[in-house]
Amino acid sequence: MKHYVVVITGASGSVYGLRAVEQLLVSGHTVSLVATPTGAEVMAYETGLRLPEAAAKETVLRFLDLPPDSALRVVADSDLFDAVASGSSAVDGVIVVPASMGFVGSVAAGLGGDLAERAADVALKERRPLVLVPRETPLNLIHLRNLTALAEAGAVIVPAMPAFYQRPETLDDMVNFVVGKALDVLGIEHQLFPRWRE
Repeated sequence: MKHYVVVITGASGSVYGLRAVEQLLVSGHTVSLVATPTGAEVMAYETGLRLPEAAAKETVLRFLDLPPDSALRVVADSDLFDAVASGSSAVDGVIVVPASMGFVGSVAAGLGGDLAERAADVALKERRPLVLVPRETPLNLIHLRNLTALAEAGAVIVPAMPAFYQRPETLDDMVNFVVGKALDVLGIEHQLFPRWRE
């Protein structure tokens, strides 16, 4: 199976990132989860999931109700010596979900100041899939220019815009649609939402 990096930044919508982690693991893939410091704070506020310094993997797997032997790595954002910081690592794609506009601006500027930014930068330079799920509204001109620069560099932008043709009945239905669209970009099979006319 493949190895994906999931980055959770400080934008609202950490539930999207957690659902992506869950679905990738259920599909049999390896996941390296990187939460920025603000991403971890927002995740704790929005979901109640607090990432401890020790046993972070076990904590996430319990929260997601997944087996303890699931192929998850939880990596500190400050660990620039981790394998995913290098272009020689065998990473098949990076999903930034949710992607804050600060993170988008940093990656568009090529800063790479922490592991999350570096993993995104490596995906671009190695021509590997980089999927950004921005969760911000309204967008100003700077946001739009940064997103455009990243799209021109090869990233795919999947805004957190749930659809309604599948007639969602719950918040989970709406989360599943957005995450499913991001997984579609990576070619990962899922049953998160019904396809149109299927």
